[in-house]
Amino acid sequence: MNNKRIYLSLSEQSGFEQEYIQKALNSNWITSGGPNVDDFENKLQDYFNDGSFLTALNSGTSAIHLALILLGVKAGDEVICQTMTFSASANPVLYQGATPIFVDSEPETWNICPEFLEIAIKDRIKKGKKPKAIITVHLYGNPYKVDEVHAIAARYDIPIIEDSAEALGSSYKGKKCGTFGDFGILSFNGNKIITTSSGGALVSNSKKIKEKAIFYATQSKDQAPHYQHSEIGYNYRMSNICAGIGLGQIKMLDNNVTARRETHYFYKEVFENIKEVTLFEVLNEDYFSNYWLNAILIEPNSEKNINTEGLRLAFEEANIESRPLWKPMHLQPIFMNYPYYGNKIAEVLFEKGLCLPSGSNLTREDKNRIEEVIKNFFKN
Repeated sequence: MNNKRIYLSLSEQSGFEQEYIQKALNSNWITSGGPNVDDFENKLQDYFNDGSFLTALNSGTSAIHLALILLGVKAGDEVICQTMTFSASANPVLYQGATPIFVDSEPETWNICPEFLEIAIKDRIKKGKKPKAIITVHLYGNPYKVDEVHAIAARYDIPIIEDSAEALGSSYKGKKCGTFGDFGILSFNGNKIITTSSGGALVSNSKKIKEKAIFYATQSKDQAPHYQHSEIGYNYRMSNICAGIGLGQIKMLDNNVTARRETHYFYKEVFENIKEVTLFEVLNEDYFSNYWLNAILIEPNSEKNINTEGLRLAFEEANIESRPLWKPMHLQPIFMNYPYYGNKIAEVLFEKGLCLPSGSNLTREDKNRIEEVIKNFFKN
């Protein structure tokens, strides 16, 4: 049997990337910004088709950082953040010298809990620190409870930065993820639905904001014949080469979403009669997930020696990558001393959860190998 490594989430070439990369090389535009960047932004704007403006950047983390800057978040401010996420959602809060306030998940979408979100807001206001922003996350491509969360944010007039790094291609009630917040965040890292090798984008609702984001992302150069800077700037603009990769990749976005959703239904069949396992799925028909990563919860059974780490090691022995869920931010050494509101939902998810191979290029043979490991593990 072929024992090649099966990875958690690898990118796949469309075959069109070389054309756009060569175009950049032929024009000698091999720095940040450029025609490919403009075209990539336009293609993304066409994809969202709701009047949003896209600013292509060198990472999703940069996009979150710029969103905080554009919202006026400064040292001493507080920003609410979902605890069940990757650290890139929270790190930019510290870049600004602000304080992250972490909020637990709810068990249905695994995303920010509306109940504890409001509790956190009320308590911070009571303490004299109304949060300047809320960073929400669509975990593993599964939309959060948009209506409930945004109603609370509107009630207290707090802007939302919508971290859709994992959710390009997902939607809620027919509206694409990344377009609900005051700002949306996309990631094109090498493991995402489409990639630019590294890269991200900031989604905003006006051309003026986009222009300001580009200003900050290109070292805040004032209008002058010489280099003059009146504000702190950053080197965050996407490169023309990377955007060329993105132009090739966006041609297969819908196909990639379809492939990952098909993998989800593969896992649904595999785990159908395994009582110890719960597959992470959308809550109802209002939610459409790209299933960027398929994840499960395993109820431990000491008599059968069944637990999450056991399955992870069984996969590893077969040269198949799997990975625990994101470790909650409030449990991370760098964040554990910051305020946290919630119970232990995120902690239990972390203890019982496992992410499974979900790349859009998984073959039938790959899936057979994955299924064999799963069935042998739970049979034994």
